Amino acid sequence: MQITIVAGARPNFIKIAPIIKAIENRQKSGADLSYRLVHTGQHYDKNLSDTFFEELNIPHPHANLEVKSGSQAVQTAAIMVAFEQELLQNPTDLVLVVGDVNSTMACAIVTKKLNIKVTHVEAGIRSGDWTMPEEINRIVTDSITDHFFTTSASASENLLKYGASPNKVHFVGNVMIDTLTQNLPRIKQPDFWNEFGLENGNYIVLTLHRPSNVDEEKSLQNLLLGIDKLAGDKKVVFPVHPRTKAILGDAKLDFKNIVYAEPQGYLAFMYLIKNSFAVITDSGGISEETTVLGIPCFTMRENTERPETQTIGTNTLVGISVENLKKHFTDFLQNGLREHGIPELWDGKASERIVDILLSEWKKS
Repeated sequence: MQITIVAGARPNFIKIAPIIKAIENRQKSGADLSYRLVHTGQHYDKNLSDTFFEELNIPHPHANLEVKSGSQAVQTAAIMVAFEQELLQNPTDLVLVVGDVNSTMACAIVTKKLNIKVTHVEAGIRSGDWTMPEEINRIVTDSITDHFFTTSASASENLLKYGASPNKVHFVGNVMIDTLTQNLPRIKQPDFWNEFGLENGNYIVLTLHRPSNVDEEKSLQNLLLGIDKLAGDKKVVFPVHPRTKAILGDAKLDFKNIVYAEPQGYLAFMYLIKNSFAVITDSGGISEETTVLGIPCFTMRENTERPETQTIGTNTLVGISVENLKKHFTDFLQNGLREHGIPELWDGKASERIVDILLSEWKKS
């Protein structure tokens, strides 16, 4: 069985790493299984791409399509054109896509039009927000997927509600947590730790990249000033996404607590998260990692495609206003972190389940 694995952006790299490890373990035990790794080049900044391959021990990609940036349409079209040539030149039995970035949807469409089977890891998650490009990518990908691997029972239910065959929907757990589990012993202190005077449990991690939070310069500045104020006596470490950095430009803001940092590799960023007092973010994936690590997370979005991080985990959805953030953060300071736990099957073994199921289904076909 030949599998083509697609990765395009930082979250993809984190998700494919344990899948590749599980495949290689099956190969060692004699399974008739091989893979080809294709990097679309959607993220091409070294700190958002190459570093993750190095740190997570992901083999060098067999192909890099080098599509780089552009509008939603331009980038998606470039990926489709390049990936079609990739599949024509390198036939495969199955294409495995992960997550919800443009590469996920674009490669799934190309695959199905070439009559090749598609499997989607992290299928079925929904925010209900059709203004998010990721939501469109999820829905389109899941509409043409042959096998769905889900992170939660609610994601499986979403797929069944929209007509997916029950025998094609597989609740396996969360591959991002596989990566976290495998790499926790290897996390490392960021280079700026001493320079910023950081201490375990006495700083906040901030990440922002979604258009609703960063696209308007004045609004972004006001948001940052508000976060700086509510932090009290705690440093706020802000690894600035390239998109956010461009919007901030050379603005000189009088921060008491916020300190800017370069985007971090996986091992340094997980060290930051694990040893923080709390996290403020607009990322969905980070809310999964904080849930498993038991770190309070405040997500600056109106919705989430990962409801289990709220109902079971440590995540609180606070909207996009600094006033709402302050209200929820103050409640946390006064009452502490609410009772929480780890969602079902987030046990570090999702990738093993995925590979076992793929091999089993291949034998049936």
